[in-house]
Amino acid sequence: MFDRFKSLPIARIAPLAGALLADTIRYAIATTLTLVMGVILGWRPGGGFGFVVVSGLLVIVCAWSLSWIFAFFGVVARSASSVQGISFIILFPLTFLSNAFVPTKSLPSWLAWFADVNPVSHIVSGVRALANTGAWTSDVWLALLGAAVVVAIFAPLTVRAYMRKA
Repeated sequence: MFDRFKSLPIARIAPLAGALLADTIRYAIATTLTLVMGVILGWRPGGGFGFVVVSGLLVIVCAWSLSWIFAFFGVVARSASSVQGISFIILFPLTFLSNAFVPTKSLPSWLAWFADVNPVSHIVSGVRALANTGAWTSDVWLALLGAAVVVAIFAPLTVRAYMRKA
């Protein structure tokens, strides 16, 4: 596939940039559908429309930052199934060992500790605070900091690995 990209009259980075842009569009669509379905099902955000939009943007930014991890593994892995396996190993514990489904107060202390430091918990708490109360809590800032750290680490690694192959 990389040989085909080399033969096309496009910038070398275009396929990687296009994939990340497509991911961002998918995240925006999924976030919008989720928020709209919530409103249809009876959710009434107390933060108002503006903060719902900001909370959606927080989700999109954090998801986009994670896409750099998977783009890196997509470039260096030998098969799509190995990338899928790696993504499952990363996302499964982060999602299910967070406060996304249950309050951390209801968890055993050892698990509550992990859920409290889990980046997904910060994203979830930040989105809830923004949408439901319009509050810029520390969780919002921690989620943004986490996203920035992931991009700072994985964007250069991904681009370097991609440029070696492209």
